Amino acid sequence: MQTAETFTADAAVELAIVERSGFIESRHIGSAVLLDPSGTPAATLGAVDAPVFVRSTLKPLQAIASMRMGAELTGPALGLATASHRAEQRHIDVVADMLASAGLDESHLRCPAVAPADRVTRDARAAAGHPTSRLHFNCSGKHAAFLLAAVAGGHPTDTYLDPNHPVQQEVERVVEELTGAPPLAIGVDGCGAPVHALTLTALATAISHVARGADELSSRLMDGVFAHPWTVEGRGRPNTTVLEELGVFAKFGAEGVMVMATRTGWSVAAKCLDGSSRPTTLTALRLLEASGDVPAEAAQRVLEELTQPVTGGIDDDGRTVHVGRLREGAALRTFGGGAR
Repeated sequence: MQTAETFTADAAVELAIVERSGFIESRHIGSAVLLDPSGTPAATLGAVDAPVFVRSTLKPLQAIASMRMGAELTGPALGLATASHRAEQRHIDVVADMLASAGLDESHLRCPAVAPADRVTRDARAAAGHPTSRLHFNCSGKHAAFLLAAVAGGHPTDTYLDPNHPVQQEVERVVEELTGAPPLAIGVDGCGAPVHALTLTALATAISHVARGADELSSRLMDGVFAHPWTVEGRGRPNTTVLEELGVFAKFGAEGVMVMATRTGWSVAAKCLDGSSRPTTLTALRLLEASGDVPAEAAQRVLEELTQPVTGGIDDDGRTVHVGRLREGAALRTFGGGAR
């Protein structure tokens, strides 16, 4: 039997390069699409209609499905339902409160128990005797929303991740409704939830719908996310920074997937073929910049803040020397992103 797969290297394009001492050391290849608010492609780079496991970029659609099923999400809980959070203490507290509102606790979560990704919280939780917890897992807010939906509908809570569970069936309906087509494949995500394969074009279509608040639940969800951008990832992190400083919705997914969208509906979906997240913020922001909906100066400021320089030892004063940087690859330069 033929193995289902995403696009191959010969169908990908060069999204970004890494330069060290004037030498191109690495190249990131992948695909990306920019859609205007009507859903018309304004730029297609690579294989934008090939299947991609969209990983955590699916979370806004999963949150909407939970809300449709009766999950009462308000305030920061709206952001946590879409989050891949770093398990700062405030993330943990919101997820615990979400569960408690339905008479549940962390034992009902079916995501793995891990240490917090946030170092300050990790040290504090370890010192308090709680080094690992299911609450710490980056998808715990999404799982809590699933559980709230299950309780609201009178459905079993122990099987809420089963693809045939009513909550997951609603996720599939939302995906088909907002993308215009059923999933191309369904697998198992790292948190244990079903993960859908979509084209980048379909993914960008759905994210545009949500970001511009095209229906009541999408509008509520985005209002909550933009009111509490720290919920989506964490302080100083790329997605939260893009939300805070540019007013652009941003959500990464594992294995090099990224979506961004403006409140007017310009949207980007990108996939780095080798699974790296390093080029995806650059790719998405350069494409949104080209749309004219994100000011070039603002995008450049955020990229300088978020992009780690290529380093080369220290100088005589003990300061780290910068000898290179991540910059646009051939496909972005050809499209008009330009070298900066």
